[in-house]
Parts: sequence; C-alpha cells; structure tokens
Amino acid sequence: MDLEKLEAKLIQAARNQPVSSHVPFAFEKRIMARLGAVRSMDLAAFWARSLWRAAAVCLAVSVLLSLWSFTSHGSSETITLESTVLSMAEQLSDNW
Repeated sequence: MDLEKLEAKLIQAARNQPVSSHVPFAFEKRIMARLGAVRSMDLAAFWARSLWRAAAVCLAVSVLLSLWSFTSHGSSETITLESTVLSMAEQLSDNW
C-alpha cells in the first residue's frame, strides 16, 4: 500500500472527527508529574562519573604494568639501562 495515500486517508479521517472539549480525568496532574520527572543533564555529575571510571581504568593499567615489571626484573635490558644511567652518576662523583 502506498504510504502517502494511507497518510492522506488518516489525516482526512482525523479532520472529519468533531472536536471535543472533554479533558481526560487527571490529565493536568499526569502532565505535571511527567514534567517534574524530567531532569536536566548535570554536566558536573557527568564529568565526575566519567573521571571516576577513568581513574579505575588507570589504576588497573598501573597495577598490571607494575606486576609485569616485577616479574621481568632479571632481563638484560634493564641491567644495561641501569648500568648506563648509574655510570654517569659514578663519573660525576669521581670528579668531585
């Protein structure tokens, strides 16, 4: 069925119905209750919630990296790096 024809028929049927002045029971109260239930977006709460989630992820990543560095403490790369860094400190202390 053609949607445009269906839409035109529905609009015509709605226009043919007489306008009623009858308001459903407690209509105003239902509308006011819905308006009160709608909250505006609190940007401060949004940022706070996002930052706490990011802090949890950062903590998890730092714990995983710490565990990884403690388990690989005997590799030759770390020994070479430590000896390179400390050799400059030894040379400075010898000169003074």
